[in-house]
Amino acid sequence: MLTNPRAERVRSVRALSGRSARQRSGRFVAEGPQPVREAVAAHVAAVAAGRPAVVLDLYTTDDAAGRHADLLLAAHGSGARVTTVADDVLAAMTDTVTPQGLLAVCPVRTATLADVAASAPRLVAVLDHVADPGNAGTVLRAADAAGADAVVLTAGSVDPFNPKCVRSTAGSLFHLPVVVGEPLAAVVAALRATGSAVLAADGTAPLDLDDLADAAAAGVLPAGVPDLRAPTAWVFGNEAAGLDEAARAGADAVVRVPLHGRAESLNLATAAVVCLYASARAQRRGRA
Repeated sequence: MLTNPRAERVRSVRALSGRSARQRSGRFVAEGPQPVREAVAAHVAAVAAGRPAVVLDLYTTDDAAGRHADLLLAAHGSGARVTTVADDVLAAMTDTVTPQGLLAVCPVRTATLADVAASAPRLVAVLDHVADPGNAGTVLRAADAAGADAVVLTAGSVDPFNPKCVRSTAGSLFHLPVVVGEPLAAVVAALRATGSAVLAADGTAPLDLDDLADAAAAGVLPAGVPDLRAPTAWVFGNEAAGLDEAARAGADAVVRVPLHGRAESLNLATAAVVCLYASARAQRRGRA
């Protein structure tokens, strides 16, 4: 039982809330039952396959240990260090107001553009200068749910290993490759070389996503209309500024999500969900 909230070990975990500490140590924190459960599942699979560990340390309160005994046994059995801590110790380790009793320390591992290109992706979400960790985490979770093959966060975007972003992914961070820090032009070039169409999402675009979905369903594509059934990379821009002119010009098409009611706009994460699912549905129909 770790009972001293001022212990060096506690301070080192808390420091991982900051980007500089994550960069120096190559570690990040996953907190809460769902993210930790997915981290442990990925860890068990990795160790069984002879790949590097996904979980290094797992911290639990007494109460959480009773509720998640299977998870702790799986982590311990696969080589992770499991430590029981007092409630105030876990609170000192996290930046959340109400910790949920479980916290894992994991190594930062990212994919490369070459990794993603080699997988012949059919659906990729690209976040360009996205600043809000909650938005980025939600898009990553939506991409996972839609069956995307990867998520790319360009240079200038939020760190996906930010604690709030990790929580927002609800464990999806451990399910699919994530590329970070690449210039948008390099990302577009690499994905286009795989045969993917690059579509930029923008609320003022001339092309309507509903029209693209209808054309894909009918199998009749007017000139200049991209085929949602084909491999696609969706590019989503900054929450406030959107995509700059270079990003729009570099895409194969710029597409808007139609607004049928009186809402002024959709937020980034909501628009991304609509676009990713439109592609996922069209691709599923195309394969059928």
